[in-house]
Amino acid sequence: MMFSVFSAALGCMNKSTTRTVTEFVLLGFPGCQEMQSFLFSLFFGIYIFTMMGNGAIVCAVRLDQGLHTPMYLLLGNFAFLEIWYITSTVPSMLVNIFSVTKSISFVGCFLQLYFFTSLGTTETYFLCIMAYDRYLAICRPLHYTTVMTQRLCYILMSLCWVFGFLSYSVSTVQLSQLPFCGPNTIDHFVCDMDPLIALSCAPAPVTEIIFYVLNSLIIILTLLYILSSYSLLLIAVLKIPSAAGQQKAFSTCGSHLTVVCLFFGALMAMYVSPTTDNPAEMQKIVTLFYSVVTPFLNPLIYSLRNKEMKAALKKVLKIIYT
Repeated sequence: MMFSVFSAALGCMNKSTTRTVTEFVLLGFPGCQEMQSFLFSLFFGIYIFTMMGNGAIVCAVRLDQGLHTPMYLLLGNFAFLEIWYITSTVPSMLVNIFSVTKSISFVGCFLQLYFFTSLGTTETYFLCIMAYDRYLAICRPLHYTTVMTQRLCYILMSLCWVFGFLSYSVSTVQLSQLPFCGPNTIDHFVCDMDPLIALSCAPAPVTEIIFYVLNSLIIILTLLYILSSYSLLLIAVLKIPSAAGQQKAFSTCGSHLTVVCLFFGALMAMYVSPTTDNPAEMQKIVTLFYSVVTPFLNPLIYSLRNKEMKAALKKVLKIIYT
């Protein structure tokens, strides 16, 4: 429903806006045929592994009744999100590598921008409630079961999806109203806000400010919340008398924070700090970190190192092969 409404809105805006551009050209990653083949194999392998890893987690949480707890429901939903997040960029990138024209339609480009930014925003919100869940489990263990109920968990997950897809809906439609009369070449592998604003025929300071403020608020506020949650969590861990318990907790928190820092560091480099002077190749590499690398690493960091999750995955594999 949201997809059809948003697509219709873009279509109406296109008809009412004076423009000559009907499609954009995504340059992607230039190079010789051998390099293109290598990149295709690399990204295809990463995509398949990410789909299999996150898909296995979704199936395990769905099929194993023992994992129907808030922590694992969050992990399962997060894995489902990662499947769609990497799918918003990699399949089109793979097609683009061997494409002769490397073109994408006007509406298709803005739809990719919308889903790419919306799914990324949803991920920042999910990381917040996952940090909140871990904070409650370690810092407030006696109140955890009464506070983090399944009902609250479902409400928080629903809010993540709803606000994630609402956050950039208006600004994306507003961006599509800008006049695009040429050129239409984007030196990137995905339709992103900065390259599209740069291609507009008319100055758009208001649109740029709206995107910058929105990006900064979402990224900085969610990052501060996650870091404050993990800071309180680490303080609580230091009070654990058992050295083995401390080591296990530090190992888990450290790996989680590594992914958080990688994801948010790349986001801040792209959307909070000025990027106009950065080379296009550098922007592509930074974008790869938060759009491809983190969905690839998250199954390993958040779930596949977990004993209960490993046991559930073994059960799923037994069901598949019997």
